[in-house]
Amino acid sequence: MGRTNKKYDEDYKKNIVKLIESGKPISDIEREYGINRKNIYNWKYKYGTITTPDGTTNNNNDLEKLRKENRLLKEENEILKKAVAIFTKK
Repeated sequence: MGRTNKKYDEDYKKNIVKLIESGKPISDIEREYGINRKNIYNWKYKYGTITTPDGTTNNNNDLEKLRKENRLLKEENEILKKAVAIFTKK
């Protein structure tokens, strides 16, 4: 027989991550809720919080958005440098 894929809503996933962050072992969560360990780690990565050295907290979604914005800004900066080099030659 094939496996059935369970669908979990976002709030449920975030609640599971809160349990992890409160100190509950992943093995207990896996056993108690019947969730695959890989799913739990994926949710922890996606919805978990990260505390920076200055005390602010972010989640991975925020960091991914910032990384994407940073890449775009670097690309724009390179384009502008090339444009300045072209226009200053004339």
